[in-house]
Amino acid sequence: MAALRFLDTEEVPAGEVLNLLEDAVRDANDAVRDAADGADGTGTTLTALVRTGSRLALVHIGDSRAYLLRDGALFLITHDHTVVRSMVDEGRLTAEEAATHPRRALLLKALTGAAPPHVELRLHDAHAGDRYLLCSDGLSAVVPESRIRALLTEVPSPAGTVRALLAEANGAGGPDNVSCVVADVVEAA
Repeated sequence: MAALRFLDTEEVPAGEVLNLLEDAVRDANDAVRDAADGADGTGTTLTALVRTGSRLALVHIGDSRAYLLRDGALFLITHDHTVVRSMVDEGRLTAEEAATHPRRALLLKALTGAAPPHVELRLHDAHAGDRYLLCSDGLSAVVPESRIRALLTEVPSPAGTVRALLAEANGAGGPDNVSCVVADVVEAA
């Protein structure tokens, strides 16, 4: 059984939060190893944000995604760690070909319990009015980014936006599990 770790980042410098996240990822990777109990092909993705003052620390591995909606524009702030994404990056596939490729979900990086994972760790400046979406590929694989952007823009509450995004993914036939979190950056009281 893995120990649950809570990060109290209110007074921790932003750079140190990245170190804490790296430690938490190692713990999570160990938990995957313990849970897999020798099963081949076991693994999971991880995408998380932690607030530290006016910045957000991001940790990412796999094909779950983090998006930022700022001033009406939607930005993908993570990079999919899949075979197909690497083929697009190398110019061997177009984005259109990648969308229907039979191996589009084959991961290059994940938490597998094996060697220490190489995760993306970085800091983002948070601005009042920003909206963040963290989601599994069960959402991003079936709902076009234009529709994700529209729902993030049109639905005022984070909880309502999550419900709308889940309904959209399920309505599109969502062949995979769907999870998402929406968080708004607001002015300090």
